Amino acid sequence: MTTPPFLSAGDTIAICAPARRISPDDLKQAINTFGSWGLSVVTSPNIHASDNQFAGTDEQRAADLQLLLDDETIKAIVFARGGYGIVRIIDRLDFTSFARKPKWLIGYSDITVLHSHISRNFGIETLHATMPVNFNDSSEETSESIDSMRKVLFGETPVYELVGHLFNRQGEAQGILTGGNLSILYSLLGSASDVDTSGKVLFIEDLDEYLYHIDRMMQSLKRAGKLDNLSALVVGGMSGMRDNEVPFGKTAEEIVRDVVEEYKYPVIYGFPAGHQLLNKPLILGREVTVSAGTTGKVVFKEPVPRKGFRRYRNLLKPAAFVIGGFILLYVLYALLLGRL
Repeated sequence: MTTPPFLSAGDTIAICAPARRISPDDLKQAINTFGSWGLSVVTSPNIHASDNQFAGTDEQRAADLQLLLDDETIKAIVFARGGYGIVRIIDRLDFTSFARKPKWLIGYSDITVLHSHISRNFGIETLHATMPVNFNDSSEETSESIDSMRKVLFGETPVYELVGHLFNRQGEAQGILTGGNLSILYSLLGSASDVDTSGKVLFIEDLDEYLYHIDRMMQSLKRAGKLDNLSALVVGGMSGMRDNEVPFGKTAEEIVRDVVEEYKYPVIYGFPAGHQLLNKPLILGREVTVSAGTTGKVVFKEPVPRKGFRRYRNLLKPAAFVIGGFILLYVLYALLLGRL
């Protein structure tokens, strides 16, 4: 997997709205916060467009995101909010330039479409993290979520020590972290953006779903083989779940536990990420070590030092020119001797 370059003060980042529409007031706090990090912030041309619930037409949203993917001066794209809409534009996008020079793509919820598509097709890390629509909340949990995102984007490798959960299944495992919003992962089954889970650590979370929907989606992932060969499972926030007049009879966590009961890999419940105030950043596409038991721990592997490679490569360039020059002179000298 490829790690995009980390941010530095002076870099330019962009805010884009590829799904549900957003108002200018919803972005002010995020723009000010990013500025306090020493970053320059631009917004996509149609960010405040409106087409019913969408942030502009499919054509406008796709054009905005394509512009930012291709712009090499933009070092990260932060998605303004989720909602619904990226699946309508994903097949319009050309990732050629992005794959050649990756940048951080940041968000959660509907952004899972991009996370899954890029991980499966391009092997590039993305960041599952809070979004500008959440920045207006003044709680300590939101502030911690924002600051944690800043640390990761500027190069800090996260380690998460977790409070134990009654349902945790003991064990330790390593694997590439993948996943995101359960409803989105379910909707991508069989598509070019379908999540690849074999040998991976799968993360899932969801919001505002009927409990029988959670069961339906988990059963579908199981029938599709997505739960068979996991290295580990990490369950984030299952927030605002709903039930029918005749109760389903189980919580979301109990539903997940029952669906994966036959497997042997470790499972962590209650990870602080998803549609909740405390939304810790997760580097999707990065190798992690998961330890589950009476407590839990998720440790991300240090990235490959791309900058160091560039430094050595830059040192080798002059040497290559000098050696090449000597070879050329030798060939010319040999040719002259041959003529004599």
